[in-house]
Amino acid sequence: MLREGWMRQTSGKTDFSGISAAGEVPSVQTDAILSLPLLELAGRLQEGSLSPKTVLYTYIEKALEVTQQTNCVRHFIPECEEQLQEIQGQKEKGLLYGIPVSIKDHIGHKGQLSTCGLVQYLGTPEQEDSVLVKVLKRQGAIPFAKTNVPQSLFNYDCSNTIFGQTLNPLNHQKTPGGSSGGEGALIAGGGSILGIGSDVGGSIRLPSSFCGLCGLKPTAKRLSLSGVNGPVSGILSVPSALGPMARDVDSLALCMKALLCEEMFRLDPTVPPIPFNEEVYSSSAPLRVGYYDTDGFFPLPPCMRRAVRETREALQAAGHTLVPFSPLRIQYVMNELFLKTFFADGGRAWLDEFTGNIVDPSLKPQVTCYKIPRLVKKLLALILKPLFPRLADYLNALCGMRSVNELWNQQHQIEAYRSQFITQWRELQLDVVLCPVLGPAFTVGFPGKLLPAVSSTMLYNVLNFPAGVVPVSVVTESDEEELKLYRGCCDDSWDRTLKQAVAGAVGLPVAVQCVALPWQEELCLRFMKEVETLSCGTGAA
Repeated sequence: MLREGWMRQTSGKTDFSGISAAGEVPSVQTDAILSLPLLELAGRLQEGSLSPKTVLYTYIEKALEVTQQTNCVRHFIPECEEQLQEIQGQKEKGLLYGIPVSIKDHIGHKGQLSTCGLVQYLGTPEQEDSVLVKVLKRQGAIPFAKTNVPQSLFNYDCSNTIFGQTLNPLNHQKTPGGSSGGEGALIAGGGSILGIGSDVGGSIRLPSSFCGLCGLKPTAKRLSLSGVNGPVSGILSVPSALGPMARDVDSLALCMKALLCEEMFRLDPTVPPIPFNEEVYSSSAPLRVGYYDTDGFFPLPPCMRRAVRETREALQAAGHTLVPFSPLRIQYVMNELFLKTFFADGGRAWLDEFTGNIVDPSLKPQVTCYKIPRLVKKLLALILKPLFPRLADYLNALCGMRSVNELWNQQHQIEAYRSQFITQWRELQLDVVLCPVLGPAFTVGFPGKLLPAVSSTMLYNVLNFPAGVVPVSVVTESDEEELKLYRGCCDDSWDRTLKQAVAGAVGLPVAVQCVALPWQEELCLRFMKEVETLSCGTGAA
Protein backbone atom coordinates (compact mmCIF):
# COMPACT_ATOMS: atom_id res chain seq x y z
CA MET A 1 0.00 0.00 0.00
CA LEU A 2 2.81 2.38 0.93
CA ARG A 3 4.64 1.59 -2.28
CA GLU A 4 1.47 2.27 -4.32
CA GLY A 5 0.91 5.56 -2.50
CA TRP A 6 4.46 6.66 -3.22
CA MET A 7 4.07 5.82 -6.88
CA ARG A 8 0.85 7.84 -7.06
CA GLN A 9 2.64 10.74 -5.47
CA THR A 10 5.53 10.77 -7.92
CA SER A 11 4.07 9.32 -11.10
CA GLY A 12 3.33 11.78 -13.89
CA LYS A 13 3.98 15.51 -13.93
CA THR A 14 1.20 16.26 -11.51
CA ASP A 15 1.07 17.99 -8.19
CA PHE A 16 2.15 16.54 -4.87
CA SER A 17 1.30 18.07 -1.50
CA GLY A 18 0.33 21.37 -3.10
CA ILE A 19 3.33 21.73 -5.41
CA SER A 20 2.47 21.89 -9.09
CA ALA A 21 5.57 21.10 -11.16
CA ALA A 22 4.02 20.71 -14.58
CA GLY A 23 3.92 23.66 -16.92
CA GLU A 24 5.61 26.07 -14.50
CA VAL A 25 8.66 26.65 -16.70
CA PRO A 26 8.85 26.75 -20.53
CA SER A 27 10.83 23.81 -21.92
CA VAL A 28 13.50 25.99 -23.54
CA GLN A 29 14.18 27.74 -20.24
CA THR A 30 14.11 24.40 -18.41
CA ASP A 31 16.90 23.02 -20.59
CA ALA A 32 18.94 26.18 -20.13
CA ILE A 33 18.59 26.07 -16.32
CA LEU A 34 19.42 22.38 -16.08
CA SER A 35 22.59 22.90 -18.15
CA LEU A 36 24.02 25.56 -15.81
CA PRO A 37 26.89 24.52 -13.49
CA LEU A 38 26.18 25.23 -9.83
CA LEU A 39 28.48 28.25 -9.61
CA GLU A 40 26.83 29.89 -12.60
CA LEU A 41 23.33 29.01 -11.37
CA ALA A 42 24.15 30.48 -7.95
CA GLY A 43 25.43 33.65 -9.63
CA ARG A 44 22.25 34.03 -11.69
CA LEU A 45 20.11 33.60 -8.59
CA GLN A 46 22.19 36.10 -6.61
CA GLU A 47 21.90 38.76 -9.31
CA GLY A 48 18.20 38.10 -9.82
CA SER A 49 18.27 37.08 -13.49
CA LEU A 50 16.72 33.76 -12.39
CA SER A 51 14.11 33.36 -9.66
CA PRO A 52 14.31 30.66 -6.96
CA LYS A 53 10.75 29.60 -7.85
CA THR A 54 11.64 29.00 -11.50
CA VAL A 55 14.74 27.01 -10.56
CA LEU A 56 12.94 24.96 -7.91
CA TYR A 57 10.09 23.95 -10.20
CA THR A 58 12.54 23.15 -12.98
CA TYR A 59 14.41 20.71 -10.78
CA ILE A 60 11.22 19.22 -9.30
CA GLU A 61 9.95 18.48 -12.78
CA LYS A 62 13.27 16.95 -13.84
CA ALA A 63 13.47 14.95 -10.60
CA LEU A 64 10.01 13.51 -11.29
CA GLU A 65 11.21 12.38 -14.69
CA VAL A 66 14.44 10.87 -13.32
CA THR A 67 12.73 9.01 -10.48
CA GLN A 68 10.16 7.51 -12.86
CA GLN A 69 13.11 5.92 -14.67
CA THR A 70 15.34 5.03 -11.72
CA ASN A 71 13.22 5.09 -8.51
CA CYS A 72 15.74 7.36 -6.77
CA VAL A 73 13.48 9.83 -4.93
CA ARG A 74 12.06 8.39 -1.73
CA HIS A 75 9.85 11.40 -1.00
CA PHE A 76 9.55 14.98 -2.13
CA ILE A 77 9.57 17.58 0.67
CA PRO A 78 6.36 19.66 0.56
CA GLU A 79 7.88 22.17 3.00
CA CYS A 80 10.18 23.32 0.19
CA GLU A 81 7.42 25.79 -0.72
CA GLU A 82 7.65 27.33 2.76
CA GLN A 83 11.42 27.63 2.41
CA LEU A 84 10.91 29.23 -1.00
CA GLN A 85 8.71 31.90 0.56
CA GLU A 86 11.09 32.39 3.46
CA ILE A 87 14.22 33.05 1.39
CA GLN A 88 12.39 35.53 -0.81
CA GLY A 89 11.84 37.61 2.32
CA GLN A 90 15.42 37.43 3.57
CA LYS A 91 17.43 40.65 3.59
CA GLU A 92 20.74 38.88 2.97
CA LYS A 93 21.15 36.17 0.36
CA GLY A 94 23.13 33.17 1.54
CA LEU A 95 25.80 31.46 -0.56
CA LEU A 96 23.28 28.83 -1.70
CA TYR A 97 20.39 31.24 -2.24
CA GLY A 98 17.65 29.54 -4.26
CA ILE A 99 19.63 26.32 -4.89
CA PRO A 100 17.47 23.16 -4.74
CA VAL A 101 19.27 20.50 -2.68
CA SER A 102 18.47 16.81 -2.31
CA ILE A 103 19.28 14.98 0.93
CA LYS A 104 19.81 11.35 1.82
CA ASP A 105 16.94 9.48 3.54
CA HIS A 106 18.38 9.51 7.06
CA ILE A 107 19.32 13.21 7.26
CA GLY A 108 16.66 14.72 9.51
CA HIS A 109 14.14 17.18 8.05
CA LYS A 110 11.21 18.36 10.18
CA GLY A 111 7.97 16.58 9.33
CA GLN A 112 9.69 13.96 7.18
CA LEU A 113 10.57 10.33 7.85
CA SER A 114 14.11 9.03 8.19
CA THR A 115 13.54 5.36 7.38
CA CYS A 116 17.01 3.91 6.71
CA GLY A 117 14.98 1.58 4.48
CA LEU A 118 13.48 -0.15 7.53
CA VAL A 119 9.79 -0.65 8.27
CA GLN A 120 10.01 0.20 11.98
CA TYR A 121 10.97 3.81 11.22
CA LEU A 122 7.91 4.53 9.06
CA GLY A 123 5.66 5.98 11.75
CA THR A 124 7.86 8.64 13.33
CA PRO A 125 8.36 11.92 11.43
CA GLU A 126 11.27 14.12 12.53
CA GLN A 127 10.36 16.77 15.11
CA GLU A 128 12.97 19.25 13.88
CA ASP A 129 15.57 19.77 11.17
CA SER A 130 19.05 18.34 11.54
CA VAL A 131 21.77 20.94 12.06
CA LEU A 132 22.95 20.45 8.50
CA VAL A 133 19.48 21.15 7.08
CA LYS A 134 19.16 24.22 9.30
CA VAL A 135 22.46 25.56 7.94
CA LEU A 136 21.49 24.77 4.35
CA LYS A 137 18.29 26.77 4.84
CA ARG A 138 20.17 29.61 6.53
CA GLN A 139 22.37 29.80 3.43
CA GLY A 140 19.27 30.03 1.22
CA ALA A 141 19.22 26.46 -0.08
CA ILE A 142 15.88 24.69 -0.61
CA PRO A 143 15.88 21.00 0.44
CA PHE A 144 13.29 19.50 -1.93
CA ALA A 145 13.73 15.74 -2.01
CA LYS A 146 14.79 12.83 0.18
CA THR A 147 16.53 10.04 -1.71
CA ASN A 148 16.47 6.27 -1.50
CA VAL A 149 18.93 4.06 0.41
CA PRO A 150 19.63 0.35 0.87
CA GLN A 151 17.87 -1.40 3.73
CA SER A 152 19.78 -0.60 6.98
CA LEU A 153 22.32 1.55 5.02
CA PHE A 154 24.99 -1.17 5.37
CA ASN A 155 25.22 -2.11 1.70
CA TYR A 156 26.44 -0.44 -1.48
CA ASP A 157 23.51 -1.46 -3.65
CA CYS A 158 20.39 0.71 -3.28
CA SER A 159 17.28 -1.33 -2.54
CA ASN A 160 14.85 -1.85 0.33
CA THR A 161 11.50 -3.55 0.80
CA ILE A 162 9.59 -0.27 1.29
CA PHE A 163 10.59 1.81 -1.73
CA GLY A 164 12.23 -0.79 -3.97
CA GLN A 165 15.36 -0.86 -6.12
CA THR A 166 17.05 2.29 -7.38
CA LEU A 167 18.73 1.96 -10.79
CA ASN A 168 21.77 3.66 -12.27
CA PRO A 169 20.52 6.30 -14.75
CA LEU A 170 23.49 5.60 -17.03
CA ASN A 171 22.63 1.90 -17.35
CA HIS A 172 19.52 0.38 -15.79
CA GLN A 173 21.19 -3.01 -15.40
CA LYS A 174 23.63 -1.42 -12.98
CA THR A 175 23.29 -0.16 -9.41
CA PRO A 176 23.97 3.50 -8.60
CA GLY A 177 25.96 2.32 -5.58
CA GLY A 178 25.21 2.99 -1.95
CA SER A 179 24.36 3.75 0.59
CA SER A 180 23.89 7.26 -0.87
CA GLY A 181 22.62 5.59 -4.03
CA GLY A 182 19.45 7.65 -4.44
CA GLU A 183 21.59 10.79 -4.35
CA GLY A 184 23.93 9.37 -6.97
CA ALA A 185 21.10 8.41 -9.32
CA LEU A 186 19.20 11.69 -8.94
CA ILE A 187 22.23 13.93 -9.53
CA ALA A 188 23.61 11.80 -12.37
CA GLY A 189 20.16 11.82 -14.02
CA GLY A 190 20.06 15.63 -13.85
CA GLY A 191 17.28 15.84 -11.25
CA SER A 192 19.42 17.55 -8.60
CA ILE A 193 22.39 19.88 -8.85
CA LEU A 194 23.67 19.34 -5.29
CA GLY A 195 23.09 16.55 -2.81
CA ILE A 196 24.16 15.59 0.69
CA GLY A 197 25.14 12.00 1.44
CA SER A 198 26.91 10.17 4.25
CA ASP A 199 29.90 7.84 4.28
CA VAL A 200 31.11 5.22 6.76
CA GLY A 201 32.79 2.79 4.36
CA GLY A 202 32.48 4.49 0.98
CA SER A 203 28.81 5.50 0.87
CA ILE A 204 29.48 8.87 -0.81
CA ARG A 205 32.47 7.79 -2.88
CA LEU A 206 31.01 4.56 -4.28
CA PRO A 207 27.84 6.16 -5.75
CA SER A 208 30.03 8.98 -7.08
CA SER A 209 32.29 6.41 -8.76
CA PHE A 210 29.39 4.34 -10.13
CA CYS A 211 27.44 7.38 -11.40
CA GLY A 212 30.25 9.60 -12.72
CA LEU A 213 29.99 12.31 -10.05
CA CYS A 214 32.32 14.20 -7.77
CA GLY A 215 31.85 13.41 -4.09
CA LEU A 216 33.70 14.34 -0.89
CA LYS A 217 33.86 12.43 2.39
CA PRO A 218 35.21 15.01 4.84
CA THR A 219 36.95 14.29 8.12
CA ALA A 220 34.20 13.14 10.50
CA LYS A 221 32.74 16.05 12.50
CA ARG A 222 33.92 18.68 9.98
CA LEU A 223 30.17 18.84 9.26
CA SER A 224 27.62 18.32 12.02
CA LEU A 225 25.99 14.92 12.39
CA SER A 226 23.39 16.21 14.85
CA GLY A 227 19.93 15.09 13.75
CA VAL A 228 21.24 12.39 11.40
CA ASN A 229 19.85 8.93 12.13
CA GLY A 230 21.23 5.45 11.71
CA PRO A 231 20.09 1.93 12.58
CA VAL A 232 23.18 1.31 14.76
CA SER A 233 24.53 4.39 16.54
CA GLY A 234 27.51 5.01 18.80
CA ILE A 235 30.28 3.41 16.72
CA LEU A 236 32.91 6.09 17.30
CA SER A 237 36.20 4.43 16.35
CA VAL A 238 35.20 4.35 12.65
CA PRO A 239 32.95 7.42 12.44
CA SER A 240 30.41 8.37 9.80
CA ALA A 241 30.76 11.65 7.90
CA LEU A 242 28.35 13.82 5.93
CA GLY A 243 29.50 15.28 2.63
CA PRO A 244 28.41 16.81 -0.68
CA MET A 245 27.87 15.13 -4.06
CA ALA A 246 27.65 17.07 -7.33
CA ARG A 247 28.67 17.21 -10.99
CA ASP A 248 31.96 19.05 -10.47
CA VAL A 249 34.50 19.90 -7.80
CA ASP A 250 33.67 23.62 -7.67
CA SER A 251 30.16 22.66 -6.55
CA LEU A 252 31.56 20.63 -3.65
CA ALA A 253 33.78 23.54 -2.65
CA LEU A 254 30.88 26.02 -2.72
CA CYS A 255 28.80 23.67 -0.58
CA MET A 256 31.59 23.24 1.99
CA LYS A 257 32.20 27.00 2.04
CA ALA A 258 28.49 27.59 2.71
CA LEU A 259 28.22 24.93 5.43
CA LEU A 260 31.41 25.84 7.31
CA CYS A 261 29.93 29.01 8.73
CA GLU A 262 29.22 30.55 12.12
CA GLU A 263 25.70 29.12 12.10
CA MET A 264 27.08 25.55 11.92
CA PHE A 265 29.55 26.22 14.74
CA ARG A 266 26.88 27.90 16.88
CA LEU A 267 24.26 25.17 16.44
CA ASP A 268 26.75 22.37 17.08
CA PRO A 269 29.66 23.41 19.34
CA THR A 270 31.24 19.95 18.89
CA VAL A 271 32.12 20.87 15.29
CA PRO A 272 35.60 22.47 15.17
CA PRO A 273 35.12 26.15 14.20
CA ILE A 274 37.29 25.94 11.10
CA PRO A 275 35.91 28.09 8.24
CA PHE A 276 36.61 27.13 4.63
CA ASN A 277 40.14 28.12 3.60
CA GLU A 278 39.74 29.65 0.14
CA GLU A 279 43.46 30.36 -0.15
CA VAL A 280 44.31 26.65 0.05
CA TYR A 281 41.59 25.68 -2.43
CA SER A 282 42.65 28.37 -4.93
CA SER A 283 46.39 27.66 -4.70
CA SER A 284 48.30 26.61 -7.82
CA ALA A 285 51.50 25.51 -6.09
CA PRO A 286 52.90 22.15 -7.29
CA LEU A 287 51.93 19.19 -5.13
CA ARG A 288 53.87 16.19 -3.92
CA VAL A 289 51.52 13.30 -4.67
CA GLY A 290 51.78 9.76 -3.37
CA TYR A 291 50.13 7.14 -5.57
CA TYR A 292 49.22 3.47 -5.78
CA ASP A 293 46.91 1.54 -8.10
CA THR A 294 46.19 -1.45 -5.85
CA ASP A 295 45.95 -2.01 -2.12
CA GLY A 296 47.05 -5.64 -2.50
CA PHE A 297 43.92 -6.99 -0.82
CA PHE A 298 41.21 -6.55 -3.45
CA PRO A 299 42.80 -5.70 -6.83
CA LEU A 300 40.36 -3.67 -8.89
CA PRO A 301 39.40 -4.14 -12.56
CA PRO A 302 41.88 -3.05 -15.27
CA CYS A 303 39.99 0.17 -16.13
CA MET A 304 40.26 1.46 -12.54
CA ARG A 305 44.00 0.85 -12.40
CA ARG A 306 44.34 2.47 -15.83
CA ALA A 307 42.57 5.54 -14.45
CA VAL A 308 45.21 5.92 -11.74
CA ARG A 309 48.04 5.43 -14.23
CA GLU A 310 46.71 7.98 -16.72
CA THR A 311 45.97 10.49 -13.97
CA ARG A 312 49.44 10.02 -12.51
CA GLU A 313 51.01 10.67 -15.92
CA ALA A 314 48.87 13.80 -16.43
CA LEU A 315 49.80 15.16 -13.00
CA GLN A 316 53.48 14.52 -13.62
CA ALA A 317 53.30 16.28 -17.00
CA ALA A 318 51.62 19.25 -15.28
CA GLY A 319 54.62 19.72 -12.97
CA HIS A 320 53.58 17.83 -9.84
CA THR A 321 55.92 15.37 -8.12
CA LEU A 322 54.66 11.79 -8.03
CA VAL A 323 55.93 9.39 -5.38
CA PRO A 324 55.11 5.65 -5.12
CA PHE A 325 53.18 4.89 -1.93
CA SER A 326 52.11 1.51 -0.51
CA PRO A 327 49.42 1.42 2.18
CA LEU A 328 50.29 -1.15 4.80
CA ARG A 329 48.38 -4.29 5.86
CA ILE A 330 45.03 -3.62 4.18
CA GLN A 331 43.72 -7.11 4.91
CA TYR A 332 44.40 -6.47 8.61
CA VAL A 333 42.68 -3.08 8.41
CA MET A 334 39.64 -4.48 6.61
CA ASN A 335 39.08 -7.38 8.97
CA GLU A 336 40.58 -6.49 12.33
CA LEU A 337 39.95 -2.74 12.38
CA PHE A 338 36.92 -2.10 10.16
CA LEU A 339 34.69 -5.19 10.29
CA LYS A 340 35.41 -5.98 13.93
CA THR A 341 34.37 -2.43 14.81
CA PHE A 342 30.95 -2.85 13.21
CA PHE A 343 30.47 -6.42 14.37
CA ALA A 344 32.00 -6.13 17.83
CA ASP A 345 28.88 -7.85 19.18
CA GLY A 346 28.92 -10.50 16.45
CA GLY A 347 26.40 -8.49 14.45
CA ARG A 348 23.53 -8.80 16.95
CA ALA A 349 22.60 -5.09 17.05
CA TRP A 350 22.55 -4.90 13.25
CA LEU A 351 20.57 -8.13 12.86
CA ASP A 352 18.06 -6.93 15.47
CA GLU A 353 17.09 -4.15 13.03
CA PHE A 354 15.65 -6.82 10.74
CA THR A 355 13.26 -8.17 13.37
CA GLY A 356 9.79 -7.88 11.83
CA ASN A 357 11.28 -6.88 8.45
CA ILE A 358 11.41 -8.89 5.27
CA VAL A 359 15.06 -8.90 4.26
CA ASP A 360 15.63 -7.23 0.91
CA PRO A 361 17.11 -9.64 -1.68
CA SER A 362 20.15 -7.38 -2.09
CA LEU A 363 21.05 -7.94 1.58
CA LYS A 364 20.26 -11.65 1.88
CA PRO A 365 23.86 -12.80 1.21
CA GLN A 366 25.10 -10.51 4.01
CA VAL A 367 22.34 -11.35 6.49
CA THR A 368 22.68 -15.09 5.87
CA CYS A 369 26.41 -14.91 6.52
CA TYR A 370 26.07 -12.78 9.67
CA LYS A 371 23.41 -15.12 11.14
CA ILE A 372 25.78 -18.10 11.19
CA PRO A 373 26.45 -18.98 14.86
CA ARG A 374 29.81 -17.82 16.19
CA LEU A 375 31.19 -21.30 16.76
CA VAL A 376 30.20 -22.39 13.25
CA LYS A 377 31.91 -19.27 11.81
CA LYS A 378 35.08 -20.18 13.68
CA LEU A 379 34.99 -23.78 12.42
CA LEU A 380 34.30 -22.70 8.85
CA ALA A 381 37.17 -20.22 9.03
CA LEU A 382 39.51 -22.96 10.20
CA ILE A 383 38.44 -25.28 7.37
CA LEU A 384 38.58 -22.58 4.68
CA LYS A 385 41.89 -20.99 5.72
CA PRO A 386 44.15 -23.12 3.44
CA LEU A 387 41.93 -22.73 0.36
CA PHE A 388 40.26 -19.36 0.83
CA PRO A 389 42.25 -17.28 3.36
CA ARG A 390 40.37 -14.02 2.65
CA LEU A 391 36.98 -15.58 3.41
CA ALA A 392 38.40 -17.29 6.51
CA ASP A 393 39.67 -13.97 7.89
CA TYR A 394 36.34 -12.33 7.01
CA LEU A 395 34.37 -14.96 8.95
CA ASN A 396 36.69 -14.58 11.94
CA ALA A 397 36.17 -10.81 11.89
CA LEU A 398 32.38 -11.27 11.90
CA CYS A 399 32.66 -13.21 15.15
CA GLY A 400 33.32 -9.93 16.93
CA MET A 401 34.89 -9.57 20.34
CA ARG A 402 34.49 -11.41 23.63
CA SER A 403 35.33 -8.70 26.18
CA VAL A 404 35.43 -4.97 26.83
CA ASN A 405 39.21 -5.25 27.15
CA GLU A 406 39.39 -6.67 23.63
CA LEU A 407 37.26 -3.76 22.36
CA TRP A 408 39.51 -1.22 24.05
CA ASN A 409 42.58 -2.88 22.59
CA GLN A 410 41.02 -2.85 19.13
CA GLN A 411 40.38 0.90 19.40
CA HIS A 412 44.00 1.36 20.47
CA GLN A 413 45.12 -0.61 17.40
CA ILE A 414 43.15 1.79 15.15
CA GLU A 415 44.98 4.73 16.72
CA ALA A 416 48.32 2.93 16.35
CA TYR A 417 47.67 2.15 12.69
CA ARG A 418 46.64 5.76 12.01
CA SER A 419 49.86 7.00 13.62
CA GLN A 420 51.93 4.55 11.56
CA PHE A 421 50.19 5.61 8.35
CA ILE A 422 50.78 9.31 9.05
CA THR A 423 54.44 8.60 9.82
CA GLN A 424 54.80 6.85 6.45
CA TRP A 425 53.06 9.81 4.78
CA ARG A 426 55.34 12.33 6.51
CA GLU A 427 58.53 10.42 5.69
CA LEU A 428 57.65 10.72 2.00
CA GLN A 429 56.75 14.41 2.51
CA LEU A 430 53.42 13.96 0.77
CA ASP A 431 50.75 16.61 0.34
CA VAL A 432 48.06 14.26 -0.99
CA VAL A 433 47.55 10.72 -2.26
CA LEU A 434 46.08 9.46 -5.55
CA CYS A 435 44.59 5.97 -5.46
CA PRO A 436 41.84 3.79 -6.96
CA VAL A 437 38.19 3.61 -5.98
CA LEU A 438 35.89 0.63 -6.50
CA GLY A 439 34.19 0.61 -9.88
CA PRO A 440 32.92 0.67 -12.55
CA ALA A 441 29.25 0.32 -11.56
CA PHE A 442 28.25 -3.15 -10.39
CA THR A 443 25.34 -5.04 -11.88
CA VAL A 444 22.31 -4.88 -9.56
CA GLY A 445 22.43 -7.48 -6.79
CA PHE A 446 26.19 -7.99 -6.66
CA PRO A 447 27.29 -5.60 -3.86
CA GLY A 448 25.75 -7.80 -1.14
CA LYS A 449 28.01 -10.64 -2.27
CA LEU A 450 31.20 -8.55 -2.10
CA LEU A 451 31.29 -6.35 1.01
CA PRO A 452 35.11 -6.70 1.37
CA ALA A 453 35.58 -5.19 -2.10
CA VAL A 454 35.16 -1.75 -0.50
CA SER A 455 38.71 -1.90 0.90
CA SER A 456 39.80 1.02 -1.31
CA THR A 457 37.31 3.39 0.35
CA MET A 458 37.05 1.75 3.77
CA LEU A 459 40.70 2.52 4.54
CA TYR A 460 40.07 6.26 4.75
CA ASN A 461 37.09 5.81 7.09
CA VAL A 462 39.30 3.88 9.51
CA LEU A 463 41.98 6.56 9.18
CA ASN A 464 39.36 9.37 9.26
CA PHE A 465 41.08 11.19 6.38
CA PRO A 466 39.15 13.38 3.91
CA ALA A 467 38.78 11.57 0.59
CA GLY A 468 37.02 12.46 -2.64
CA VAL A 469 36.17 10.89 -5.97
CA VAL A 470 36.58 12.43 -9.42
CA PRO A 471 35.50 10.80 -12.73
CA VAL A 472 38.38 10.83 -15.22
CA SER A 473 37.47 8.42 -18.02
CA VAL A 474 35.00 5.79 -19.23
CA VAL A 475 35.19 2.04 -19.70
CA THR A 476 36.43 1.18 -23.19
CA GLU A 477 36.10 -1.92 -25.36
CA SER A 478 39.80 -2.57 -24.63
CA ASP A 479 39.08 -2.47 -20.89
CA GLU A 480 36.29 -4.99 -21.37
CA GLU A 481 38.63 -7.30 -23.30
CA GLU A 482 41.32 -6.95 -20.65
CA LEU A 483 38.75 -7.76 -17.97
CA LYS A 484 38.48 -11.27 -19.45
CA LEU A 485 42.06 -11.86 -18.26
CA TYR A 486 41.41 -10.48 -14.75
CA ARG A 487 42.46 -12.88 -12.00
CA GLY A 488 42.33 -10.53 -9.03
CA CYS A 489 44.22 -11.49 -5.90
CA CYS A 490 43.76 -15.24 -5.73
CA ASP A 491 41.54 -16.14 -8.71
CA ASP A 492 39.05 -17.33 -6.09
CA SER A 493 35.25 -17.00 -5.93
CA TRP A 494 35.43 -13.35 -4.75
CA ASP A 495 37.63 -12.41 -7.70
CA ARG A 496 35.36 -14.25 -10.12
CA THR A 497 32.29 -12.54 -8.62
CA LEU A 498 33.92 -9.11 -8.99
CA LYS A 499 34.65 -9.89 -12.62
CA GLN A 500 30.97 -10.75 -13.19
CA ALA A 501 29.79 -7.68 -11.25
CA VAL A 502 31.63 -5.12 -13.41
CA ALA A 503 31.24 -6.82 -16.81
CA GLY A 504 29.17 -5.06 -19.47
CA ALA A 505 30.23 -1.57 -18.45
CA VAL A 506 31.48 -0.05 -21.72
CA GLY A 507 30.83 3.69 -21.66
CA LEU A 508 30.29 3.87 -17.89
CA PRO A 509 32.37 6.25 -15.75
CA VAL A 510 35.83 5.45 -14.41
CA ALA A 511 37.03 7.44 -11.40
CA VAL A 512 39.99 7.94 -9.07
CA GLN A 513 40.20 8.75 -5.37
CA CYS A 514 42.02 11.78 -3.91
CA VAL A 515 43.07 11.86 -0.25
CA ALA A 516 44.50 14.41 2.21
CA LEU A 517 45.36 14.43 5.92
CA PRO A 518 42.63 15.07 8.54
CA TRP A 519 40.97 18.51 8.52
CA GLN A 520 42.54 19.35 5.16
CA GLU A 521 39.34 19.21 3.08
CA GLU A 522 40.35 22.31 1.15
CA LEU A 523 43.61 20.67 0.05
CA CYS A 524 41.73 17.49 -0.87
CA LEU A 525 39.30 19.55 -2.98
CA ARG A 526 42.15 21.52 -4.54
CA PHE A 527 43.79 18.23 -5.60
CA MET A 528 40.44 16.94 -6.90
CA LYS A 529 40.07 20.14 -8.94
CA GLU A 530 43.53 19.61 -10.43
CA VAL A 531 42.63 16.03 -11.40
CA GLU A 532 39.31 17.17 -12.87
CA THR A 533 40.96 19.92 -14.92
CA LEU A 534 43.66 17.62 -16.29
CA SER A 535 41.22 14.83 -17.18
CA CYS A 536 38.97 17.30 -19.01
CA GLY A 537 41.98 18.78 -20.76
CA THR A 538 43.00 15.40 -22.16
CA GLY A 539 39.47 14.53 -23.18
CA ALA A 540 39.41 11.58 -20.78
CA ALA A 541 36.23 12.58 -19.00
